[in-house]
Amino acid sequence: IADVLFGDYNPSAKLPITFPRSVGQIPIYYSHFNTGRPATDDENRFYNSSYIDESIFPRYEFGYGLSYTSFEYSNLKLSSQTMQANGEIQVSVDVKNTGKYDGEEIVQLYLRDKVGSVVRPVKELKDFTKVLLKSGETKTIQFVISKEKLSFYNQKLEWVAEPGDFEVMIGASSRDIRLKSDFVLTS
Repeated sequence: IADVLFGDYNPSAKLPITFPRSVGQIPIYYSHFNTGRPATDDENRFYNSSYIDESIFPRYEFGYGLSYTSFEYSNLKLSSQTMQANGEIQVSVDVKNTGKYDGEEIVQLYLRDKVGSVVRPVKELKDFTKVLLKSGETKTIQFVISKEKLSFYNQKLEWVAEPGDFEVMIGASSRDIRLKSDFVLTS
């Protein structure tokens, strides 16, 4: 603990749950369903689905973590904008340590199925990787999106990946999404 407090060790863990601001926010989680009139920020909350007397955001979101350094995400690339039913898409992103200290970052990949036969969450964590970066160092992180990562149980309780539009999100936490891109799953 003393090493962390004095900066001799750089922490890199991320939260596996969401911490609410108050009891009134419970239940709160990152993979909620979209509402008909979602609030996007604390200023745009009237006539939308949100709290009127408190922030719409949790105290600490899923995937949140602290570090003595900072990281920059850039250059999100998808190997293709379309994916065949049994194909794969390679995702790559550059992560740079822009701080003064060496540190580890947990890069998180979230996916969103924009339209499904059943209601789909606004985002789902589908992959992550932990990378050690020295101060000023840049590394390219690779992820693979397969049919398995796009599948869910439909109304007949069948494990399926339905054709349609998907959104890829790369971030440091469920709220701190740094890069986005879209692709289409074909049948």
